[in-house]
Amino acid sequence: MCYKFMFYLRAGVRCNNLLNSFVSQKRSFSVHGISLNGLSVDKRALASAERKQRTFTDRSQLKYARRLVVKLGSAVITREDGNGLALGRLASIIEQVAECHHEGRECIMVTSGAVAFGRQKLTQELLMSLSMRETLSPSDHTREDAGSILDPRAAAAVGQSELMSMYDAMFSQYNVKIAQVLVTKPDFYNEETRKNLFCTLSELISLNIVPIVNTNDAVSPPMYIHDDTVVPGTGKKGIGIKDNDSLSALLAAEIQSDLLIMMSDVDGIYNKPPWEDGARMMHTFTSNEMDQVQFGKKSKVGTGGMDSKVNAATWAMARGVSVVICNGMQEKAIKTIISGRKVGTFFTDYVTSSTTSVDELAENARTGGRALQQLTPLDRASAIHSLADLLLSRQDQILEANNKDLEEATKNGVAKPLLNRLSLSQSKLKTLSVGLKQIADSSYENVGRVLRKTKLAENLILRQVTVPIGVLLVIFESRPDSLPQVAALAMASANGLLLKGGKEAAYSNKALMGLVKESLKTVGAEDAISLISTREEISDLLAMDKHIDLIIPRGSSELVQSIQKQSQHIPVLGHAEGICHVYLDKDADTTKALKIVRDAKCDYPAACNAMETLLVHEDHISGSLFTDVCNMLKNEGVIIHAGPKLARQLTFGPAPARTMRHEYGALECCIEVVKDLDEAVDHVHKFGSSHTDVIVTENENAAKRFLTAVDSACVFHNVSSRFADGFRFGLGAEVGISTARIHARGPVGVEGLLTTKWILEGTDHTAAEFNEGKRNWIHEKMPVA
Repeated sequence: MCYKFMFYLRAGVRCNNLLNSFVSQKRSFSVHGISLNGLSVDKRALASAERKQRTFTDRSQLKYARRLVVKLGSAVITREDGNGLALGRLASIIEQVAECHHEGRECIMVTSGAVAFGRQKLTQELLMSLSMRETLSPSDHTREDAGSILDPRAAAAVGQSELMSMYDAMFSQYNVKIAQVLVTKPDFYNEETRKNLFCTLSELISLNIVPIVNTNDAVSPPMYIHDDTVVPGTGKKGIGIKDNDSLSALLAAEIQSDLLIMMSDVDGIYNKPPWEDGARMMHTFTSNEMDQVQFGKKSKVGTGGMDSKVNAATWAMARGVSVVICNGMQEKAIKTIISGRKVGTFFTDYVTSSTTSVDELAENARTGGRALQQLTPLDRASAIHSLADLLLSRQDQILEANNKDLEEATKNGVAKPLLNRLSLSQSKLKTLSVGLKQIADSSYENVGRVLRKTKLAENLILRQVTVPIGVLLVIFESRPDSLPQVAALAMASANGLLLKGGKEAAYSNKALMGLVKESLKTVGAEDAISLISTREEISDLLAMDKHIDLIIPRGSSELVQSIQKQSQHIPVLGHAEGICHVYLDKDADTTKALKIVRDAKCDYPAACNAMETLLVHEDHISGSLFTDVCNMLKNEGVIIHAGPKLARQLTFGPAPARTMRHEYGALECCIEVVKDLDEAVDHVHKFGSSHTDVIVTENENAAKRFLTAVDSACVFHNVSSRFADGFRFGLGAEVGISTARIHARGPVGVEGLLTTKWILEGTDHTAAEFNEGKRNWIHEKMPVA
């Protein structure tokens, strides 16, 4: 019966008692699919009826892993000082395994640590048994050598029971049952015991129990089955089992696991030991990359080194098991891996030559940006002019791609404001081209411009000059016209650039990126700018602080807020909301007010510089201006909401606004009444987003007070808020609008993408000479020309 069960399991068919076990545990499971965390997955994705023949092709598919093996290395389980187990770290791992178990995944753990745990216990016993004289004797090294003189088999015997008791106590907190499975060499070499082993594991899984597997080091030395040994009953060659890395690989392959997570004390696989120069993390590993890796020393507390892990992982990968080697000390590593995030090294047999990794794109952007910096200003300007011309000469190709995006978006029910942002037209492309030529014509003195020049002493000249920031990551949604704008600004400032566009503009972005590459090729810097077209998670990009110097998000407030929250080490330039105000002062001109309010709200309601709140001086409520403005907005199709003060004054007024701090992004706005200019300023500061705020008045003193008092990136007098734009400011274009208070603020053009460096030129100057009075300071300001 057991052999028959194993046959069905190995053929990939779920048997009835296994299915019933899941149903009895209230897991959502069916013959055609399985639900993991509310996610309905087709059986082909999970390979529930037929076990998959290949590994998962990319990390985004790891969420479909139903059966997983988690291997815990000794370095993960034990404390860094070697004194016992890292209980906090272990508790976190167990919590994650329990969560996976309750999601309906089948989990097996392969654990190390029994010898280390037992050695700690026996060391304590040994020291307790010493006499007082032996303990205090300076010549007796028993205390410091206690750990090394203990028999590892005895330590394993003590540690195994202690380790399992701890696992049982921890898993019981999550109502998860566990079972210990100790294995030795005959269990794999002997056909009968091998069949019994996997029958036991299968039965435990079917009973919803988490097996915890370890080698029985109490009765045998570390196992070893030669790689050329044929495993009985299979006719296949086995793997050399000399540590828990190879043991976990064998188990994962035999039980046809979807995923093997090998947790160690390193972040993943590097092309050489991490502490050596030129070491590079390999986020994805294929078997043909084995010759690119140099291995260092093995872990101090374990039996397997990194070469052992890689060999075990590639062996399992060749048998259809996806593998991730990760740092077990990282918080929530298991759950993060299953969610598809870039953690550790992902082993897959799926090889594609058409996709360049994001790390390589970032490195190329760094190199390409430096190449741009070495070009003459004329060459950089010519590349931008080339891109501007291509936007017009290839407009049919661009609009054809854009139509595909619009068709897909319409089919998917995308809201009209987003469709407007997504749409391109001949007039938009013409405006883009004009803006790009403006950027090119003003770019000649961007890089290397001297801002300050000081004569510190005789023949000692200090200069402060402008230089690129480095590598920029611009994440944008919906608006494909952002791509050529940002690309041109990056060229003008000699920055490397990575672009991550929304999937809703995939066709448009690809077409436009082709033109960017074509224009860069004319100056030999085609690698300076790249479009990230892989399924890279934004959260993974935000962790690339070694490659990216500045992040600029362009999109919804949700996107910007999410990026600002997640990016912990890379500065973010941008604004989360565009809550712009127009204040109609007591001395506002009616004709001007109507014109400005109409443009601010109705010209492009989806723009971040569109008016969202109209503030009206209380003297106008009983006059014609208030009525005229409301009628004009209604005629334009604008939905009006009343602020709390206005709502109290009107008997039959508009519906009250749910909040005064809201970006509508559509033909919709809020109107509120204020008693004077001071209250208007206070309202802007309380409910605004420091983006753009406007006063409409004929009173110059009131205008001056408003312009001085309002603390926003852009403050206007008698003009529409829609003027808060890089092109309209004469910047050519903008990478975004910043409401930050350092670096750049307002529409950010080329100036916001530059930083400075100090260049000091002398002859044989030393600081000691000035301390000793041999040379004298001058500190004379010099003309920068």
